[in-house]
Amino acid sequence: MTGKHEKAPTREAQEGQLSGTQRLDKWLWFARVSKSRTLAAGLVEAGKVRVNRTRITKPSHTVRPGDVLTVALRGHVQILKIAAPGARRGPPAEARLLYEVLTPAATASPAGTAAPALRERGTGRPTKRERRMTDRLDEAN
Repeated sequence: MTGKHEKAPTREAQEGQLSGTQRLDKWLWFARVSKSRTLAAGLVEAGKVRVNRTRITKPSHTVRPGDVLTVALRGHVQILKIAAPGARRGPPAEARLLYEVLTPAATASPAGTAAPALRERGTGRPTKRERRMTDRLDEAN
């Protein structure tokens, strides 16, 4: 029974809890893949989310435990396997229980953590001193 000021669960929420399914945009928000549900819907509409290798463009697409999501986000791709539907947007530790990361370790690291490329001295861009010397040669001719 609900009180005077409490909201009754919606039909969508009742059906989702019984069947273990949930809207894709809502799950992305609960799992903290995106900062807001609106951004999650925009991510899906932009075609940056795949469910079981199928590109999805509708935020209302239902997902269930066992589905594999491929999300292109902030310059890299994450592969996530849904472990459970979310009940609320809780703390990050709770959100991590909703999925299992399948992304290979080599591609999971951010782009900025790679070691800088080594090259032999004298190759690549000229230094400021070398540019000045080149300018002097050009002025002499």
